Amino acid sequence: MNRRVLILSIPLIIFLLGCVFLFKGLFSDPRKLESVLLDQPVPEFALTSLQNPAQEYSRTIFTGKPMLLNVWATWCPTCRAEHEFLNELQAKEDIYIVGMNYKDERSKALRWLKNLGNPYAIDLYDPDGMLGLDLGVYGAPETFLIDSKGIIRYRHVGDLNDRVWQQTVKPIFEQME
Repeated sequence: MNRRVLILSIPLIIFLLGCVFLFKGLFSDPRKLESVLLDQPVPEFALTSLQNPAQEYSRTIFTGKPMLLNVWATWCPTCRAEHEFLNELQAKEDIYIVGMNYKDERSKALRWLKNLGNPYAIDLYDPDGMLGLDLGVYGAPETFLIDSKGIIRYRHVGDLNDRVWQQTVKPIFEQME
């Protein structure tokens, strides 16, 4: 009798474990993706400037002051919505922003900046997505907060807007040295 009860209860136990797993998923934030690079330096890289292919940059550009690294692309509709906010952020709060054009066509990206404005102090061009791969980028837009020593302190997946900036990103940015 006990063996029969045990065998009959296995589907119920599997069902209950599935419910726990699904219930936990309902309350998780899909935008909150931990990065293995948090509290790690920006990986080594050599990328050219989007606007000047003869200019090459390395990770040394991420030292000296706190900054944002914004990953964007013209094929990303959310990036377009975010871009206006980045222009405002740079203009109003004088935030140093490095832009990394990700898996895109140079001509389209240049036209984008010409038409929509350029909030970036430095424009990196990552056509193959190699730096993006090293950073663990899932897509665009993503924004990394990097301190003055070149250490990644925070990663935001999705568009940066006024609400996200004020409630989440700005307090972290202001604490960085």
